[in-house]
Amino acid sequence: MNVAVEKDIAKVGVQNSSEWDVLIVGAGFAGLYMLHKCQQRGYRVRLFEAGDGIGGTWYWNRYPGARVDVESMEYSYTFDAELEQKWSWSERYAAQPELQRYVNFCADYFDLWPNIQLNTKVTDAVYNEATGSWRIGTENGVNTTAKHCVMATGFLSSGQIPNFDGVDSYQGETYLTSKWPKEKVDFTGKTVSIIGTGSSAVQAIPLIAKEAEHLTVFQRTPPYSIPLRNEPLNKEFEKLVKSMYPEWRERQRWQSRAGFIAVNNEPTYPNDKSAIEVSEKERLADYEMRWRSGGLCYYSSFVDLLQNQEANDTLAEFVREKTRQRINDPELAELLLPRGYPIMAKRLCADTGYYETYNRDNVSLVSTKSDPIEKITARGIVVAGREYVSDVIIFATGFDAVTGAISRISVTGRGDRDLNDHWEGAPRAYLGLISTGFPNLFFLDGPCANGALVSPMLLSEHQVEWVDRCIAHSGLEEGASVEPRPESEDEWMVHMHEVGKDSLLHKANSWYMGANIPGKPRALLSYLGGLENYRQQTEAGESDNYRKLVVSKVA
Repeated sequence: MNVAVEKDIAKVGVQNSSEWDVLIVGAGFAGLYMLHKCQQRGYRVRLFEAGDGIGGTWYWNRYPGARVDVESMEYSYTFDAELEQKWSWSERYAAQPELQRYVNFCADYFDLWPNIQLNTKVTDAVYNEATGSWRIGTENGVNTTAKHCVMATGFLSSGQIPNFDGVDSYQGETYLTSKWPKEKVDFTGKTVSIIGTGSSAVQAIPLIAKEAEHLTVFQRTPPYSIPLRNEPLNKEFEKLVKSMYPEWRERQRWQSRAGFIAVNNEPTYPNDKSAIEVSEKERLADYEMRWRSGGLCYYSSFVDLLQNQEANDTLAEFVREKTRQRINDPELAELLLPRGYPIMAKRLCADTGYYETYNRDNVSLVSTKSDPIEKITARGIVVAGREYVSDVIIFATGFDAVTGAISRISVTGRGDRDLNDHWEGAPRAYLGLISTGFPNLFFLDGPCANGALVSPMLLSEHQVEWVDRCIAHSGLEEGASVEPRPESEDEWMVHMHEVGKDSLLHKANSWYMGANIPGKPRALLSYLGGLENYRQQTEAGESDNYRKLVVSKVA
C-alpha cells in the first residue's frame, strides 16, 4: 500500500459527526487485529490513526537500523493459519521497512482499509452516562460517538525529549528517533551528536557512524547489550516452523515465560533452574550458548535472574566480560560497561556492531553520568563547560512508556472522573484492560498488563480476543455498560504488586518503573507474572458470567 493510496483512504468517511459501535484508537498490530475482530462481528467500527500510515511503532520508528529484536517467525500474527503460510520473512530479525510491508499486507489481506481513518489524532473522550457511550474528539475537528472505545495506543509510542535548557535555540538539524522522517537523512560530511544509548541509539549509532564525518555519543547510563546476530532467514528453520506452527504457537503461549521459544534456530523450553544452584560450568555453558545464538533469549535463561541479585550478578558479569572483548581501548571500555543496576532491569538491547563502532576514529563518547548536559546552544551541546559543536543533534531519549500515549488524551469517565486523576500515583486497570469508573473503555498494551516483558504479538492477540468477547457479552444496546467492580480492580492491583514486589526491576531507573520521565510517579507499570499466568488470570476474569465486572443498562 503506497502513501498516495493511504492518504486517499484517510479521507474516506471523514465526517463532522458519526456513530459507531466500536471506535479504536491506534493502528498498530493490536488496533488492526481489534478492527479485524469487529469486522468479523459485523459491528459498525472505525479506527482512528494519528499518522498517515499504519503500523504503530513500526510506522514512526524509521531511524537507521530500526528492526525488531524478537525473531521474525515469532513476531507475526498467530490467529490465521493461512496468513502464517503466505508470508515469508527475508531476515531473522525484520527491519522496519519489512515490518511495515507486512502490516500493510495484513490490512490488504483482511480488507481493513475501508474502516481506517488516517491523519486523525484523538484529543479527548467523554463518557455519556445517559446513553452509555463515548464522545470522541479529534485534532482535526472530527467528533465521533461510539458505544465502546478501545485505546490501542501502544506502550512505546509516546516519544519524549528532556527539557534541556536552550533546546529551542539550536540552529542545526534535529531528529527524534521515535519520530524519524520518511525521507532518508544524509549525514555525509556532518558532525553529529546523539543523546541517549537505549535500544534505538544502539541500533542507529553503527550506521550513522559509517556516514558522519564525526559522531559524538552522549551517554548517561550504559546499557547492557548483546549481539543480535541478524542474518538472512534460514530457510530450513522457516520450513520447520511453518510445518509445526500450531504446536509452536501453543508452546509460545503456554510453555514459555515471555512467549519466545526460538534459540539457535530451534524451539526450546525456558530454563527452570536457578543460576545459583547449578555448577559454574553448567551456568556458563547456558550463557555461552545464548550469547552465540543472539537476540533476547536470556529472558528464557535461569528462572531467578530477575528475582535474585546473586543470580543476576553472574549474568551481568558474563556480559560485561564479553563486552570488554569488543572494545579496543580498555579505558573506554570501562566507561561503556553497565554497572549499578541489574541486567534486564532495563530493556535489554541487542545490537549489530554497537561496541565495535567505538573502535572507529570518527566516534567519541561523552559520559554525562557525573557531568550532565548543562545546556544546548545555537551551535551544539555543553557538558562540563565544553561546547560540542554539531551540525546535527539526534534525540534518542526514549519514551513516556506504557501510560504516556493514553495520558495525553483527556479521558473523562463516570461522574466527570478524569482518568489521569484515577491513575494518580500509579495506573489502575483490572487485568490491564479496563478501569473502574470508565465503562466501555478498553486498553490494549496498556498499564497493569505485561506488555513490557512478553511477546507483544501474543499479548495483543490475547487481549483483543478478551475485549472482543467482553463487548459481545455486554452488548451494544442503548445505555448498556461494562466496567470492573471496584473490589476487582483492587484485587488485581494487590495481586500485581505482590507478584512484582521482589523483582529486581525496582532497582533500576527504567521506563518499566516510569523513572525515566521527570515528575512521573515511580511505580511498577507492568504485570510480572509471565504470559502463561496472565492468560490464566484473564480467563478467570471471564468465569461465572463475568462476575468480576458490572454489566448494566440504563433503566
